[in-house]
Amino acid sequence: MLSAATLAARPEFTVATVACRARHTRWSEPEECGDHRLVLVRRGRFRRSAGGNEADLDPTAGYLGAPGQEERFAHPAGGDLCTSISLAPGFREGGESATAIYVDARVDVAHRRVLAAARGGDIDYAVTEELLRLVTVAARRPTEQPKPADRALVAAAREAIIEGAPEAASLCALAGLLGASPYRLSRAFSRQMGVSLTRYRNRVRVGRFMDRLAEGETGLARLAADLGFADQAHLTRTVRAHLGHTPTALRRLLDADRRGTGPRPA
Repeated sequence: MLSAATLAARPEFTVATVACRARHTRWSEPEECGDHRLVLVRRGRFRRSAGGNEADLDPTAGYLGAPGQEERFAHPAGGDLCTSISLAPGFREGGESATAIYVDARVDVAHRRVLAAARGGDIDYAVTEELLRLVTVAARRPTEQPKPADRALVAAAREAIIEGAPEAASLCALAGLLGASPYRLSRAFSRQMGVSLTRYRNRVRVGRFMDRLAEGETGLARLAADLGFADQAHLTRTVRAHLGHTPTALRRLLDADRRGTGPRPA
């Protein structure tokens, strides 16, 4: 069962929360996409088939849809929560031709800033500006369509990392869990996702770090330990490498967005 709630709407765009509470492993009946659409997963996982390509979607992978595309969905993991953004033609320059997109930490934080701006209520400027930034950065990160066997391997690796499987603590252990050689896993992952397994794992940890900040956590040393970093300095280096901000600066930035004040870096 699907439910949707509009967060912000103007003739040029609509930002909505879409929740699925059903579990079904089979593909849904085909339906036609009616607009240019960016969908980002906030929680859970599901699958999409469009234009002969299948994509496994989770908080690290979203998709761009186009009018007239025939699409089908499956929800084998149960419920999920997404942000669905419909865009009028001409809202931004350039076309959206990719099906699946890699949601790196910069796309993640841009998504969070859109949601924060929507909560602030300034749709005509704050939401519009953050939305333009999000769509621009997201559309630059298409993923490659792999062979079916490699797609299944990469999907299983992503699931293990996101779910925090003990074997995901090392590449070799993860490869052993999945019945693949470390070489094959690393190569297939990099080719499909456009980033190494190391960077992907750190991107997931940076996402969890931002979740904990949003929940009010302040102790960076405790967060570093909880998230598997060697120490606070390791956490700081990783966050800066993925977002261009230190953890302290990121916390101030997200706090300013929630209040509707503060700097807005390009």
